[in-house]
This record gives sequence, structure tokens and C-alpha cells, in this order.
Amino acid sequence: MNRRLSGLIAALILCTGALHAQSDPAMTLKRAELLVPRPQLKPIKSLVANDNAVPLDTLETSNSLIKLILYSDNTWKYVKDGDLLRQNEFFTTNWDNKNMDPFHTELASLPDRVTLWLVDDTSQFCCPYSTKVYSKFGYRHRRRHQGCDLPLKTGEPIRAAFDGMVRISKYTSGYGNLVVIRHANGLETFYGHLSKILVKDGDWVSSGDIIGNGGSTGRSTGPHLHFETRYQGYAFDPEWLIDFENGILRSGVFTLKKKYLNANSKYIPESEDEEEEILLAEEADREAAAKKAAAEAAKQYHTIKSGDTLGALAIKYHTTVRQICAWNGIKETTTLRLGKKLRVR
Repeated sequence: MNRRLSGLIAALILCTGALHAQSDPAMTLKRAELLVPRPQLKPIKSLVANDNAVPLDTLETSNSLIKLILYSDNTWKYVKDGDLLRQNEFFTTNWDNKNMDPFHTELASLPDRVTLWLVDDTSQFCCPYSTKVYSKFGYRHRRRHQGCDLPLKTGEPIRAAFDGMVRISKYTSGYGNLVVIRHANGLETFYGHLSKILVKDGDWVSSGDIIGNGGSTGRSTGPHLHFETRYQGYAFDPEWLIDFENGILRSGVFTLKKKYLNANSKYIPESEDEEEEILLAEEADREAAAKKAAAEAAKQYHTIKSGDTLGALAIKYHTTVRQICAWNGIKETTTLRLGKKLRVR
């Protein structure tokens, strides 16, 4: 057992770099592509939680933030030390247990896209509840539906999707019994209409932990889980991240685009190649727009005054009469009208 554990800890030392990358959740796509191993771009199965396994021992590792837990069924897993992580500025800034959106961030200030790590060598994913989505993200009865609804039986266990700290655990008139978890990559997940809440504000939860039981509290027509994903207070379609019917995470790394924060922007299945083509096309569009703007800024115009002639203007602005005519769609014999603007550069 000692030999096995020492091997596991040695492996953890090798993967520490991935954890450090996680501490900088917002990065450029180019940097992400350099850091992310190819498996991270593939679908990730949900954590299989064994509620009957009892923790037997906790072992320290070379990273003070990471512990190794041994279970009674001879399994083990790495967990992050919540007592240390909750001291991180991310879990203290813009933090309260009352407001749905404590960030109050202007949409215009957000980047066009941000790449977020969802899982790494020490973080797993667990589908909160696996079933077919029956009410999707978007407008519903002319009202914005901020998440997706997953039908269930009252009392079914609801699990945390990712590691994080509970920011809200209370009853609200709309969501009913609600749990909001903040994650270290900048995301927050919402779990609404619970029949019972099993965590409290400030609790650190690991992926797969049961945080409550499904129900129909609040503004609800029947038992279901209302699940939301938000970034800086803005909701986007959770199906960009999770295939709920199959219980899998679509990718270990997610590129969140600002346009996804629009209520009309629902998940559209795209292959990895199609996504790359879209990103390249968007980059080409931005470069073309920048070149067009630069060319427009370089243009120079002259307002016709008494005595001006095309020949004199050509000499003054170091060009030719033919070029001035081409820029302005006129002929060399065109009469110049006072006050008219001509492009001369």
C-alpha cells in the first residue's frame, strides 16, 4: 500500500502544473491550447459516486492544497482543501449569501471569449442529475428562462457538478430552496426547487457531493431540478457544458463566448473541427475589420475653395489627377463645386 501511495503522490507532483493553470481561469485560447492535454478536449464521463464508501484516512501530498483520501472500498481520490481554498480572494471578493448577482459587471467590459478549465487532475465532474432536458434555456412564455429544467422524483439526490464553495443556501420565492456554488474557474452553478437543502453557506463541496434533494418548491409546476450556469452574474445555456441525457461533460475546457450570454443563444452541437473553423473565421473577421478601420483612418479629404483645380490638388497632396478622380468617381473635366469634399489621399 505504501509503495502504491508513494507512486500516486509522485504522479501528483507531475500534474501540479495543471493545478497552477487552474488558478488563472481566464486565459487566451492560444495559451489554453498550449496547456490543455488533448484528452481535455474530449467528452468526460460523470463521476460515479459511491455513497456507501467511508473515508478511512487522509494523507498529505506535496501540494498543501491537495489531500489524498482513502475509502473503505479500496478506492481513493484527490480532494482540494476547502479550509485553505476559501481564504482565496476569489471566494471573498463580490461574495454574499443574498444576491443572485453579486458581481454587477457591465456586459461590455467582458472579453469576447474566455477559456475556462472545468476539470483537471484533481477536479472531477459529476452530472447534477442525469435525464433528458424538458425545458431548455431561453425565452419561455415571453420570460427569460435562465437555465434548464430536469424532471425527477421528489427526494432524488442532487449532486454538485464541480468542486466549489456554497455561496447561497436558502429559500427564495422563485427558485424555492436554492443552492448556489461558486467554482474556482469563475463559474457559479445554481440548483433550484430543492425539497431539502443539505449544505450551508460557506461549506466547501467536492464534485459528486449530495447538496440537496430534488423537489418542487418555489415557482414550480412539478418536481424538477432547475440548473443554471453563470459567469460574472450572466447566465448561459448549461447544455454548452453538459450533455444531461448521457450524463457527460462535453469537454474538460470550455470557451465561453460573450454571445452565449444572450438569452436567445441556445446550445448548438458543433464538432471540434467546426469550432476551430469558427474561431479562425472570427479572428480573420477581426483582422479584416482592423485593416479596414486603419485604411479609413488613413484617408484624407480636402474641402474645395475658390481657385482649386484637380492639377493643383494632385501636386499639393503628392498624387495624380487620375487617382483623385478614381477615389471620388468623377472625371477630369468635372467642375469642382465650392464646399464639396474630395478624397485626396
